[in-house]
Order: sequence, then structure tokens, then C-alpha cells
Amino acid sequence: LSMAAAEPGTRKRRPKGQFAAGRAKRPRGGGRQLEAGMRGILITCNMNERKCVGEAYSLLGEYGDLLYGPEQFSDHEERLSGSEREEDEDDVEAALKKEVGQIRASTEQKLRRFQSVESGANNVVFIRTQGIEPENLVHHILKDMHATKKKKTRVILRMLPISGTCKAFMEDMKKYTETFFEPWFKAPNKGTFQIVYKARNNSHMSREEVIKELAGIVGSLNPENKVDLNNPQYTIVVEIIKTVCCLSVVRDYVLFRKYNLQEVVKSNKEDKQQNPSSLTEEQNSKVVKPEAEGEEKSSEEVKLENK
Repeated sequence: LSMAAAEPGTRKRRPKGQFAAGRAKRPRGGGRQLEAGMRGILITCNMNERKCVGEAYSLLGEYGDLLYGPEQFSDHEERLSGSEREEDEDDVEAALKKEVGQIRASTEQKLRRFQSVESGANNVVFIRTQGIEPENLVHHILKDMHATKKKKTRVILRMLPISGTCKAFMEDMKKYTETFFEPWFKAPNKGTFQIVYKARNNSHMSREEVIKELAGIVGSLNPENKVDLNNPQYTIVVEIIKTVCCLSVVRDYVLFRKYNLQEVVKSNKEDKQQNPSSLTEEQNSKVVKPEAEGEEKSSEEVKLENK
């Protein structure tokens, strides 16, 4: 009886303990939280983060296979190394170490393309990518959804490629972007651009200072780079979460409704009837009004700084 009485209590407590331990361990695990040096895709959703991660894996997996072919795992390599281990039975300890190393390597390989990590902000999911170009993949997804008008997600709102991350301190960002911006903006390359800025769980960065400094760096790479708030060739996306600055330079930001998967299929139907540019502005302001207002203000500040 005493054991039977104890069991229900144990059962009740165990999930709580496991859940608490799981939550406590996740950020400490190697590569399980967003940090400087990562590339990936930043995804915003409305409340349901778990479903958002599921949708992201499904969508990215579908298009990832189309663009890059099915993922290749190292099963064959593992079998080869297994036969090598049989030949070298003298050193059991070394063989065990080797096997553990291979299991780890295999696990890492299976997570090679897409791995969800803790973003550090509510309603934000970060999918770390390896071996692919986030900008190309996300642009391809949006281009396809824009053309087909097929709604493929329910909870995912925006999907932003993040091609580089650094520490969210002005000196780090200046040093990092001097090189990061080169493929788009260093002479002879040039283009019209705008800067959109969003900070979450961060109070030490100044929006005005960041925009001023980054616009200055773009200008120094080639004086012919000009600000365009209506339809820029490139949009510099700056997303700061806690002490990590996420960066990308994206195309068709206006056309693809700020990379919003819900809006890019919805408003597309009206493109033929209305002026796309005026529609875009209306749609954008409706989607994320606080952010849109901030971004417009930011871009205007860039223009003023340039003048």
C-alpha cells in the first residue's frame, strides 16, 4: 500500500522535474541558443511557437530538398568505420571513444540543414542553417508563394533570412558590417537601399545610432549607394535580440510584403486590380503597424543623415 500510495505522487512530480530540467538545460547546450556566428532563419509567429517550429521544418524541408536535393547522411561512412573497428579489437577503449564520436557526428549531420534554437524572445523562432544560403532559400519560398498564391502556413507570420550574426554592441556591429556589406555595396557593386530595425529584449542599443552608423558604412563602401524608401533594390534587415545582432540584405522586401508569408499570398490576388506600390504600403502598415511605423521613421532618419 505504501508503494502504491507513493507511486502517484512520483508520477505527478516527475514530469514537472523533467520539464524544469529540460528548460534549464536547453540554453546551456552547445549551439542550442541563438548566438554570434550563426546563420539561419528568423521566424515570427503569434503565440504558438511549437506549431511554428513544426511548420518551419516542414516548409524549409520541402524547399530545401527542391533546391539542394535530399539531405545526405553518413550511414555508409559509419558502416565503413564499423568494419575498421572490428580489425582493431586490441584497443577497446579507443574503439568506444571512436563510436561515441561517430554517433555525435552523425547526429550533427542529421541536423545539418535546419535546427531550431532558443531565440531569446517570445513569438520568435530561430532555425539555424548549415550548408545552405538562407537568403536564396527564403527568397525562393516567397517567390513561389507570391506566384502560386498557395497558403502553406497557419501560424508563421514573417520569415527573415539571417546571413550573419554578431554581438549587439556598436563597435562589433561596425567592424562586422564593414565586411558583411561588401558583396552588395562595395564598389563596383552598388544599389539603392533602406534599413529596417527591430530590437527585442534589448535596451542598450540606440535605433538612431545604429541606422546612422550602418548607413555611413554603406556610403563609405561606394558613394553611389543611395537610400530609397519606396522600392529599394536591397533592404538591410537588422534584428536585435538581447545581445545578438542578426543581419541580412534581402531583395524584393516591398514586393514580398516585408517577407510576410500570410500577406504575400493574400494581397497578391489584388495586384492586377490595384497599383502594387500603393497596395504594398497599405498592407504593410496593417500587418505590423508598430514595427512599420518604426521602420519608416528609421529610413527617413537615414535619408536625413545622408542629406
